[in-house]
Amino acid sequence: MHRLTKHLIKHPTISRSFSSLSTLFLKANTDPLAQITRILTSSSPIEPQLDKIEPLLTPQLIESYIKGKTTTQVPCCTQCGLGRAGCNPYSEEQRDCFISCAEVSTSEKREGQGVTVSSNCISCVGFRFVIWAMRVRRFRVWEYENFVIDMVVKGNGEEEDGFGLYWRAMEEARDEGISVPADAFGVLVVSYWKAGEAEKGVEAFERMVSEFRVEPNVHVYNKVMYVAVKMGLVMLARVVYQKMMKSGCQPSKWSYNILLDGLCKSGQMEDALRLFDEMTESGVMVNSTTYTIVLYGLCRAKRTEDALRLFDQMRKNGCRPDTVTYNALLGGFCKVGGMNDVLSLLRSFESDGYSLGLNGFSCIVDGLFRAGRFEEAKEWFAELCEKVMPDVAVYTIMIRGYCKAGFVMEAKDLLHEMCGKGLVPDTQCYNSLIKGFCDNGLLDNARSLKLEISQNNCFPDACTYTILICGLCRNGLVGEAEQIFKEMEKVGCMPTVVTFNALIDGLCRAGDLEGATLLFSKMEVGANPLVFLRLSQGTDRVFDQASLLKRIERLSDSGMYVKAYKDLMELADNRIVPDITTWNTLIKDRCRNGDVKGAMNLVRKLQLKGLQPNSITYGTLIDGLYRSNKEEQISRVLDMIKKSGESPSIAIYKSMMTWSCRKGKVSAAFNLWIDYLRSLGNRDEESLRHAEEHFQQGKITKVVEILLEMDFYVKELNLAPYTIWLIGLCQAQRLEEALGIFRVLVENEVHVTAPSCVMLIRGLCEENKLDLATDVFIYSIKRGIKLLPPICDKLISRLLRSQDHRKDAYDLSNKMVSAGYDILACLHESTRFRLLSYSNALASVIAFQETSPSRMASLGCNSRMDMDSTFLVTEGQQKAVQR
Repeated sequence: MHRLTKHLIKHPTISRSFSSLSTLFLKANTDPLAQITRILTSSSPIEPQLDKIEPLLTPQLIESYIKGKTTTQVPCCTQCGLGRAGCNPYSEEQRDCFISCAEVSTSEKREGQGVTVSSNCISCVGFRFVIWAMRVRRFRVWEYENFVIDMVVKGNGEEEDGFGLYWRAMEEARDEGISVPADAFGVLVVSYWKAGEAEKGVEAFERMVSEFRVEPNVHVYNKVMYVAVKMGLVMLARVVYQKMMKSGCQPSKWSYNILLDGLCKSGQMEDALRLFDEMTESGVMVNSTTYTIVLYGLCRAKRTEDALRLFDQMRKNGCRPDTVTYNALLGGFCKVGGMNDVLSLLRSFESDGYSLGLNGFSCIVDGLFRAGRFEEAKEWFAELCEKVMPDVAVYTIMIRGYCKAGFVMEAKDLLHEMCGKGLVPDTQCYNSLIKGFCDNGLLDNARSLKLEISQNNCFPDACTYTILICGLCRNGLVGEAEQIFKEMEKVGCMPTVVTFNALIDGLCRAGDLEGATLLFSKMEVGANPLVFLRLSQGTDRVFDQASLLKRIERLSDSGMYVKAYKDLMELADNRIVPDITTWNTLIKDRCRNGDVKGAMNLVRKLQLKGLQPNSITYGTLIDGLYRSNKEEQISRVLDMIKKSGESPSIAIYKSMMTWSCRKGKVSAAFNLWIDYLRSLGNRDEESLRHAEEHFQQGKITKVVEILLEMDFYVKELNLAPYTIWLIGLCQAQRLEEALGIFRVLVENEVHVTAPSCVMLIRGLCEENKLDLATDVFIYSIKRGIKLLPPICDKLISRLLRSQDHRKDAYDLSNKMVSAGYDILACLHESTRFRLLSYSNALASVIAFQETSPSRMASLGCNSRMDMDSTFLVTEGQQKAVQR
């Protein structure tokens, strides 16, 4: 009967006759909602009876019944005399009629027409009705699936919870020979995850195939991948995706988006790009969400040029960016730096119709703070406040920016300001201010702010304790840091790897190697050794990521998804184990104490633990060998790098160049950088040969010009080699060549670093080239660089001791004050006295010249030399008075 009915309602020639039949049926059997209620209360099984009235039901009726709405169906259609339930949406003649029929509220109910229904599906039979509705695609149950999930999670408040009722509904249907749709299991997967029991959700997915013999569809696969990504188990999501492909189930755009999101957020960018290419090649529609996910990942990986190319491709393909896309690009570029480029990018976005909102403003403000453009950040924040109300996240950015700029008390005022506006700071907001206090040595303020967190219904988290431990260790209070660590464990706040690393580093710096080793052992013992023992046994032993992936794939192919989930979760729960940073801290301590052999042994141990040394590890070893004057062993470390399949990083090259310069081997430092540039493969070989030739001829400035030209061409300027060479030449007392590098950098608008300026000024002072030293200092002032007091005092003192440069000392000190220097703090007591004496004498001379030139002449001060002589006498007298 049911099949015949379906055939008839789709047949165009007899659809009008069927409509009449439907009218008679409705009149005889009351409203379809009442029919549903009657079937659920009196029929068993309910599915065959529901199949009979399915043609008369609509998505709106199903939703009303499931949600328990109070609605009335009014036969308001003049064409068919029925309400919406009676219209046939598949009939060509009645399609418009179906759309026009109305579902109205009880206030519009006319007497004798329709029936009011209030239903509750949170019962075994109710869930069977929901599961039955999932079988019929036109009922569109997925549109209100979240409501169904809430029903399962919350239950009906009686003894049996929603999950128990739902499982019982599916098991009864199965035992009665009724097929259970795959989507019913998708609801369970998400429901368990929302209830904090993701493992049971994976178990439901496993039972779906093993017990119910139901093949997953794309929606179920997507839900399992979604939960896996949310739990941080991207490997499991990848394996489920591969299983879906093997089963012949075609992934949807949401399948790709979910997995892409997981890969991008876990930093697996190359895999994400391969998946993106696979998606486009398979013909799946790429939407703005897909592009935004990949753009976010590229920006997060600091691949901004690639992000811009993909953005252009997105627009060329006719996919219009939305606000989220623009914000992702802005945020990514702001974190990389180059705020001038960001602001020009913003202008181009605005020409496309983009309007800067709260998230966009916060990205710009954060980027300006990161770039050290404090005043501009304040201006943008003021503009933001004029347009929208800042939220806690924006205030957190402001507090972090103020703290970074050294305005910690002003940051505290911002905290009070946001509280006054009714905003409640969260733990992250407090952490930003606590870090500011710690960084500026205000530990008492940091401690009291930690106590204040709980007053706003927040709790100190692992980050709070880690910040305090770092601050205490930095200020030499390692004992108190250990007490904070113990308190953290007592209150049930689990320390992270970063927490352990901070305390281990503090103990190493304090010379407590025994305590550091003990804490290191605690990390290893704290992890469950049985997990690693179990996973390292058998035919598919786990000793790295590749072998782990192979194991998870095998379990997936065997349908053992719960086992795969448990293995990954056990490893995730045991993440508080020494990571490469922990090992590097211990290696650095060994090298600092001259125990390079012990450092080498630690490298071998970490490799046995399944970890791989990184560039910091190798750089630390090379640094230790240089310190111990064991340069001949550096080749061993370089061989270790090559055997690992890697190339020496730029950090390693910089370390070797720095040490070569310290030992007076500037030529070796130059050759090392040329080797590095050749290894990149994007520098012109002929230009590199010319640079080598000019270096051999002693033409340093020409070498720098050639290398800068290549850097500008490939848009990869790295200031490190020029800084290292400049400082190395200063150390070798080759000041003319160092000045040559300085001039070329300035001419090409490349910012010279503070250490370079300091080394030049010191060397030029030693050679009594005070005019050049003053020029370099003035350059640093113009660049906004604040040099440390020792070099300031050295230059001013030298200028004051030279009769020809005393006026230069006075002028330079005025420039320093205008640039924000605390002149009293920068100069030694004797230098301050000389400067003060000269300034007083100079002021007196100027006053005499302005009021009475003849009186000046009568004193015999007719020239600058005479004036200086007068100054010297005055200085001598003042020294006598001081004594």
